[in-house]
Amino acid sequence: MAGTIESRLAELGIDLPRPTAPAANYVPYVIGGGLVFVSGQVTMGDGGLKFRGRLGEDLSVDEGYQAARLCGLNLIAQAREAAGGDLDRIRRVVKLGGFVNCTPGFTDHPKVMNGASDLMVEVFGEAGRHARFAVGAPALPLGVAVEVDGVFEVG
Repeated sequence: MAGTIESRLAELGIDLPRPTAPAANYVPYVIGGGLVFVSGQVTMGDGGLKFRGRLGEDLSVDEGYQAARLCGLNLIAQAREAAGGDLDRIRRVVKLGGFVNCTPGFTDHPKVMNGASDLMVEVFGEAGRHARFAVGAPALPLGVAVEVDGVFEVG
């Protein structure tokens, strides 16, 4: 039987991607003190990487928003794995951290990160409201536009 969060995902028409394995010497998540720390997730979608390039040069703010949303989907997929496949065990989205691959003059990092933040509220409701940061970077792994990590409370 699908739980509350799984039902909400279905209502929203969201099919979570399969969690990807780490590309280097780290783990996808660590559980400690009732928290799940999910490693940075990039714009991996069906068929490989999406949204490559720099905001303010190659991509629009709306494309950046969609890139951050995709990172958020990957975060939720990893959190589901950490919670033993039961998203109802996620009590709260505690914090998101966002890195935006952008030009030096780009200043709309918060608008880009809203893609991940809005998704968390859509999926988890009030428990999806979180602290966060959004910063610019001159480059990100594999040339992706956005990378997002997250901390979730698990029960």
